[in-house]
Amino acid sequence: MSGDCTPELREEIENTIRFLAVDAIEAAGCGHPGAPMGLAAAALELFDHHLRFDPAEPDWPLRDRFVLSGGHASMLLYSLLHLYGYDLSLEEIKKFRQFGSQTPGHPEYGMTPGVEVTTGPLGQGFAHAVGMALAARLARSQMGGSVEEGHVAPGDHFVYGIMGDGDVMEGISSEAGSLAGHLGLGNLIFLYDANEITIDGSTDLSLSENVGLRFSAQGWQVQGPIDGQDVRALSQALKSARSDVDRPSLIVLKTVIGLGSPGVAGKNKAHGAALGAEEAARTKDHMGWPQEPSFRIPETVQSYMAERRNAKQQERGEADARHQAWREANPEEAGLWDSARSRKLPADLVDRLTEGMAAKSDATRKHSAAVLERLGEAVPYMVGGSADLAGSAAPPILKSLGLVGPGAEEGQDPFAGRNIFYGVREHAMGAITNGIALDGTFIPYCGTFLIFSDYMRPAIRLSALMKIRSLFVFTHDSFYVGEDGPTHQPVEQVDSLRLIPGLDVFRPADGLETAMAYAWALERAEGPTLLALTRQGLPVLDRPAGFENEDIWKGAYLVRATEGKPDLILLASGSEVGLACQAAEQLAERGQSAQVVSMPCLELFDRQPEAEQLALIPDDGTPVVAIEAGRGESFRRFVGRSGLIIGMKTFGESAPAGDLADHFGFTPEKVVSRIEAHLGQG
Repeated sequence: MSGDCTPELREEIENTIRFLAVDAIEAAGCGHPGAPMGLAAAALELFDHHLRFDPAEPDWPLRDRFVLSGGHASMLLYSLLHLYGYDLSLEEIKKFRQFGSQTPGHPEYGMTPGVEVTTGPLGQGFAHAVGMALAARLARSQMGGSVEEGHVAPGDHFVYGIMGDGDVMEGISSEAGSLAGHLGLGNLIFLYDANEITIDGSTDLSLSENVGLRFSAQGWQVQGPIDGQDVRALSQALKSARSDVDRPSLIVLKTVIGLGSPGVAGKNKAHGAALGAEEAARTKDHMGWPQEPSFRIPETVQSYMAERRNAKQQERGEADARHQAWREANPEEAGLWDSARSRKLPADLVDRLTEGMAAKSDATRKHSAAVLERLGEAVPYMVGGSADLAGSAAPPILKSLGLVGPGAEEGQDPFAGRNIFYGVREHAMGAITNGIALDGTFIPYCGTFLIFSDYMRPAIRLSALMKIRSLFVFTHDSFYVGEDGPTHQPVEQVDSLRLIPGLDVFRPADGLETAMAYAWALERAEGPTLLALTRQGLPVLDRPAGFENEDIWKGAYLVRATEGKPDLILLASGSEVGLACQAAEQLAERGQSAQVVSMPCLELFDRQPEAEQLALIPDDGTPVVAIEAGRGESFRRFVGRSGLIIGMKTFGESAPAGDLADHFGFTPEKVVSRIEAHLGQG
């Protein structure tokens, strides 16, 4: 270690980390002490000698990133953040897992200074880190310009992480690791805490593969196993990892879970529960640590950490000076990076995206492809791709942009393009997209068929929890998929995605709604946005006088008005808006006046003032009917308990789309028949 750190002082610092974790978990009465105890030495070495960061500015863009993928070991990270002087007080450590504290049970992005990503579900942190590393490589290639020796350019940082046996068992780690190796992300370095223990017991119960060989086969540099207490060997391995610029690195550490505890070291009891007062006392005696006071930080440790904090900030100042030299040498690239980091958008973005979009009938997936092409030209820091479905416009390869990775043209920088081929890796794609967003430079999008959103749900949920601006683009949004059958026909997906707090779900009905959904995602959204798009063509909506494009951003608006009070109000989203208009015409021929309300985004409508909601859907006894080619139960609060929802009660079938529409009752005639029967007029 740096400075005047004797072996005795180092041991004291490691034990400070261990017992801050033990005491916090004892105070909470729950937690996971084993990993912090076993990893204290390795994590201290990583933070002290290898990570570039400034505790006073956790979001400093030139910092290295650190991801604790096994988020149950959160007290390891909280202890380090406190000791190095982040804005995380000892009082917050003492409130571990308590309501309103900055120290929740698993690390949460936006809650605790220094936490880079919310790591709850195992494997997600690792996959998000792959996205962070990819973003850095993209920034370095696309915004680095001409870099002289000694300069610090955008993307000149490393992404470090620690993961455990649970992370490597989760399938997402295999997907993400495979893509990281394929892309050659040499700026990604992970420590694998191979303590061979899970909650249920030894990993012998469920894991027999050689994890190192697995990662080696995926194109990673693999080192170890290294004794987790051998910090010199670890330091050398980290240096070697940084020197391998073309391969991500995995360093296998053999640690003892619950190290120092006479009763639970090396046992699964150290994983998922507090040591207990008696065992905590025995552990302190065994490690030569005073019983009192709890949450003890010796003055020698405080003094050393203050020195290291100053040293880290001095390193930051040196990096900033080298970065300034780069900026002076590359003013155009510096301006582009500044625009990206500040999310600067063209003033006429909405006009550029919507031009001509209200005049052409087509599938909304094709409208989406057209809008993405315009975005690719207008916003040079948008990147994205699909899970092997670019040919289905989900989303497409943008013709004006290059490819990322080995698929790039011969002689081209593999990170100079902005089209990402994720392959058939939906789980990892969602997390990697979030990781790109978390880096803070690029606006990322990704997509596949809507049915496969189930594979991506944990990442979508995390994007909403973190309030990051990931963009998820899904196509083939209903039984109109047709011949592929019920396995590929989403029925419950749209409703289930609408249940995620903080996620804006758009199901646009034509080109204009599609363009405005993208404009919302870039200009107004405060979290993730999701689009559910059609495979089949849709008609252009004929909107009434007085309509303005921004009405779409209210989440619902009138597309077919009546003279005076209507007899009936029809609500619909997506492909069913046109159907509702056709049904309204037939009802009019039968003497029933029906207004039609398009509801492209229920979440935005819910955020409107109650008066505006009631102006559109009054609570005056007027019958309200909702139509959606899915479960449709999201509309229940608008139609009332006894109202009619024309939706799907079953899974789909394999048949041509038109036959299915007739079979399931999504034709104008059958919609009218259902409405009349509901109103007692049939």
